[in-house]
Amino acid sequence: MQSHEIDYRIIGHDVQLVEVELDPNETVIAEAGAMLYMEDGISFESKMGDGSNPGAGFFDKLLSAGSRLITGESLFLTHFTNRGYGKKHVAFSAPYPGTIIPIDLRSLGGTIIVQKDAFLCAALGTQIAMRFNKKLGSGFFGGEGFILQQLSGDGKAFIHAGGTVIERRLNNETLRVDTGCVVGFEQSIDFDIQQAGNLRSMVFGGEGMFLATLRGTGRVWLQSMPIRKLISQLSSFGPNSRKEGSGGVLNNLFQ
Repeated sequence: MQSHEIDYRIIGHDVQLVEVELDPNETVIAEAGAMLYMEDGISFESKMGDGSNPGAGFFDKLLSAGSRLITGESLFLTHFTNRGYGKKHVAFSAPYPGTIIPIDLRSLGGTIIVQKDAFLCAALGTQIAMRFNKKLGSGFFGGEGFILQQLSGDGKAFIHAGGTVIERRLNNETLRVDTGCVVGFEQSIDFDIQQAGNLRSMVFGGEGMFLATLRGTGRVWLQSMPIRKLISQLSSFGPNSRKEGSGGVLNNLFQ
C-alpha cells in the first residue's frame, strides 16, 4: 500500500510536538494517547494493526497487534482521518521531554529500525513490525536493544528521543554506545551488544556492564537522555534523598 502524502511542522525546542496537515481523506496513524489536539472535521478510530494491508484477515491483524504487546506498546493504533473540507490539522506530542525526528522512509530505502518505544506517528501505509535482535548477547544483556521495531513504507514517519538527538553517518566504521542511547539505525547497520571492557571497568567504570555496538555503513540516531536515565535522575531526588542544592527544590515537589 502506498503511503498517504502528509505535510507537517515540528513545534517547540526542548519539549516538541509535531503538527500534521491532512488533505481530505488523508490519514495518519499514531500511538494511543499521543494526540495533543485536532481540528474539527478530523475523525479518529482505534484499530488493531497499522492499516498498511487493508486486505489482511482478522488473525493477521491479531498477530500484528500481539507483536506490539510484546514490545510494550498498546494493542491498538489510532487512525486520524480528515473527513471535512479543506486542509485540517492534528498534533501529536511525545510522552516525555525530548526531540521528534522526521523520517522519510523512501529516502532510507523503505525501512528503518528503531527502539521499541521510539515510534510516535506516521502516514497511513507505514508498516510497523516487531523485530527481534538475533544476536545472543543482545538477548541476554541488552534488554533495551533486544526487542526492536521495524518501520517500513514510502512515506513519512516520526520517532521521538530523549534530550538532544545526534545523527551519525558511519562509513564502514564501528561506534560503541550506551545501550539505552540508540534511537534508530538504517537496516544496513549491524547492531550487537558487547561486554564493556574488563571486569574492573564493568564494575567500577560507571558505564554499565555492556555497550551497544553499531557497525557498517549508514545513518544512526542517538539520544542524550534515554527515559530510564531521566527516571533514575528524578528518583534520586525523591523524599529520602539527602542531596543539597537543586535537590532541595525537587524534594519539596515530592513532599
